[in-house]
Amino acid sequence: MSDQLVQQLLAARRDLSLPRALRALDSYDVMILDDLGYVQQNVDEAEVLFTLMAERYERRSLIITSNLVFREWDRIFKNPMTTAAAIDRLVHHATILKIDRGSIRAEEAKKRKDPKSTTTTSPTTITSPHDDNYPTEIHPA
Repeated sequence: MSDQLVQQLLAARRDLSLPRALRALDSYDVMILDDLGYVQQNVDEAEVLFTLMAERYERRSLIITSNLVFREWDRIFKNPMTTAAAIDRLVHHATILKIDRGSIRAEEAKKRKDPKSTTTTSPTTITSPHDDNYPTEIHPA
């Protein structure tokens, strides 16, 4: 779904209506961008994604899921400065949930194939700006 939203914003930018499209998204208190970085984006797509994140910064909530760790986010934003700025805005007031486990879909498929198999899960790590484990420096790869 994140890719569809980026494409809609890109079309709005082409039509010179990006500010209007971003204002319309302000009606949502929380926005979820799922699987960010899963689909490779070009520079224009990365720019509208950054614009969305920057517009929501300190005004509306944004939930992002990604299989990429922050040091790999240059694959999303293509530019080290934009990557650092996006991460900085995102983590400023964030609570970060790091789920260190295998794919749930793969585990379910394995269970369907072999009903006797057991699922092992790893703990979820939660960090916030008030924790000692919270990242204080962001360095793009």
